[in-house]
Amino acid sequence: MQKWIMSGLFFAACAFAVVLMFTLPGKAEVAEENKPTMPEVVLDAAGAEALVKANCITCHGDQLQGGVGPNLQQEGAQHDAAQIYSIVTKGRGQMPSFKDKLAPEEIANVALWLAEKK
Repeated sequence: MQKWIMSGLFFAACAFAVVLMFTLPGKAEVAEENKPTMPEVVLDAAGAEALVKANCITCHGDQLQGGVGPNLQQEGAQHDAAQIYSIVTKGRGQMPSFKDKLAPEEIANVALWLAEKK
């Protein structure tokens, strides 16, 4: 009797595992879901510079030369605007996320401004 119960539980667990394999999203789908979408904005260099001075100079320096955070003087040579937008929105390493502090349009403006620095 005990063998029948154990084999039934084993069958149920296997069936559950098969259902999960076909219904849970894969790594690529999860990565795509977590990737923030940059809104379309027109570059406002003065506004972007003001946002950077208000939010970024404590870590990246007043001339973006680096300090606690990396040097951003040639950030556009390493990342495009969409990548910069993703980094600023989600945060990375020691850098905090700014999605709750800045509007998506403000982050996009800063990303466009930094992407021009090559």
